[in-house]
Amino acid sequence: MSDLVKGLALVSLALPCVAIANGEAKFGFQTPQTIIAHQIYDLHAVILGVCIVIAVVVFGFMFYAIVRHRRSVGHEAKQFQGNIPLEILWTVIPCLIVAGMAYPATKTVIAMKDTSSPDITVKVTGYQWKWRYDYLGENVSFYSDLSTPREQIENQAPKGNNYLLEVDNPLVVPVGKKIRILVTADDVIHSWWVPAFGVKQDGIPGFVRDSWFKVDTPGVYRGQCAELCGKDHGFMPIVVEALPEEQYRTWLVAQQSKGAAAAAAASTLAGKAYTLDELKTEGEKVYGRYCAACHQASGQGLPGAFPAIAHGVITTGPVAGHIDIVLNGSKKNPAMTAWKSQLSDLELAAVITFERNAFGNSLGDVVQPKDILAARK
Repeated sequence: MSDLVKGLALVSLALPCVAIANGEAKFGFQTPQTIIAHQIYDLHAVILGVCIVIAVVVFGFMFYAIVRHRRSVGHEAKQFQGNIPLEILWTVIPCLIVAGMAYPATKTVIAMKDTSSPDITVKVTGYQWKWRYDYLGENVSFYSDLSTPREQIENQAPKGNNYLLEVDNPLVVPVGKKIRILVTADDVIHSWWVPAFGVKQDGIPGFVRDSWFKVDTPGVYRGQCAELCGKDHGFMPIVVEALPEEQYRTWLVAQQSKGAAAAAAASTLAGKAYTLDELKTEGEKVYGRYCAACHQASGQGLPGAFPAIAHGVITTGPVAGHIDIVLNGSKKNPAMTAWKSQLSDLELAAVITFERNAFGNSLGDVVQPKDILAARK
């Protein structure tokens, strides 16, 4: 029996080594890429080792006692009142073990919340179902959407290597700089989680929570929303691209120029009067990207959850009501998010026009960007 216990102990102690040897680890954490992630990883390995040793010792003595003193070999149970010194000993030793584990764990938790003196601050806002990144003081803002093709999601095409973990616009940060993130949400609770960074911060509507990370090496790191946030919770990945300082600066300048050009173009286009066909063409693209997930590509919706666009009460009712619910969302159905901060006046005008003239709706209404601008005021 003692040989069996020794064998189990060796196997148990080898398991953490398997996790470490695998790097990306099928049995442990992802390879840590930040200071905090390293501390978490080390704590995990040490405390897991302590737990395994305790389990081996305790169960070893227990199984030894059971087998060695079993009734079938002539042993009889003894009656005794206890042993005060022994009871004190097995109370004090666990307390010391817990205190020994609590000290480094507390240091790590305190370090996790030390967001002082950041090099870059990024506001992260969760939406159903995407992320928005605002680089404070840099005049750079963008949305980050899932970019996995619908054909893969609907099993009409082979799935890629990063299925459901790829986005159109990743968060880009420089290596070796302290990045503070301010996490909030626009609709429901989300959670920004990148395992390799040791960061998991909830985004709560009406509150701002913060965390930080400093990436060790350049690369692409992936995560997901870790809070069940609605129908497409599983379609809300996070991608962070860490670049050397010089490349990051080049990217930042390009984004600033791109943002200024987009703002100028949007201002010009917003004043233009569009034809029904032009708005329907653009609106179909917007609908497919943002609306089809809930209201379906056919416009039939999901009964009891998302109303139909085809012959719907809103989409065939007064134009003002349609504009209001798309801009400001629905109080009766929180799943209908407010799109006024996510889409441009042109995109909103186009998708509303499309919905009122598609899926069997043929109202002939034309909503112009200037109408959306007026409704925002």
